[in-house]
Amino acid sequence: MQILVVEDEKRLADALAQILIEKKYMVDIANDGADGLDYALSGIYDVIILDVMLPKLNGLQVVSEIRKNKIDTPVLMLTAKDQISDKVQGLDAGADDYMTKPFSPDELLARIRALTRRQGEVVLDELEFGSIKLNLSSCDLVCNENSVHLNFKEFEIMKILMQNTSIVTTKDDLIVKVWGYDSNAVDNNVEVYISFLRKKLEFIGADVEILSLRKIGYRLEVKTDDKKA
Repeated sequence: MQILVVEDEKRLADALAQILIEKKYMVDIANDGADGLDYALSGIYDVIILDVMLPKLNGLQVVSEIRKNKIDTPVLMLTAKDQISDKVQGLDAGADDYMTKPFSPDELLARIRALTRRQGEVVLDELEFGSIKLNLSSCDLVCNENSVHLNFKEFEIMKILMQNTSIVTTKDDLIVKVWGYDSNAVDNNVEVYISFLRKKLEFIGADVEILSLRKIGYRLEVKTDDKKA
């Protein structure tokens, strides 16, 4: 799926792109309304994330022009304003949804999933590795008849590990993706949650373990018969 991010705050635009890329989305960035409109009129995008306050053309002008040109790509508008009138104005201009800054990565991804479902995209309900399944709706980790609920950070870490089973995920990656770019989280925070997850994997009788690669990071692995014994 291809997503266009139109945001003049470059740090925020890069952060949004990173979140989306980690979900295997392809991302293009435009830092002003004029460029954003040129990109959008190509019609190649599945979703457009569009800030309201932009140089050259504001978001309302951009989405209005998109609709005038018969481009029906879902548009998610971002704004620092929280007035009902501003939201109504954006929706009337042709936006499909509206988010007020600041917002969590989870909320952003949930709204993108909602917009793409309206377009008929199939969205996975769970991830699977070895004997475990991670329910993306309930945040439950399941092994056969056993299950355990994961809190927010446990869920995000396990999801990242299950989406990247063929590579090592570094602590820095987990800090950025789970705690955020501006957080004060350190390696010890990650280690604590990895410990929680290991206990929960053991609790449900999983044949999966979280391997620690010293000074590198973490990776999931299915236990060998020797380790199971």
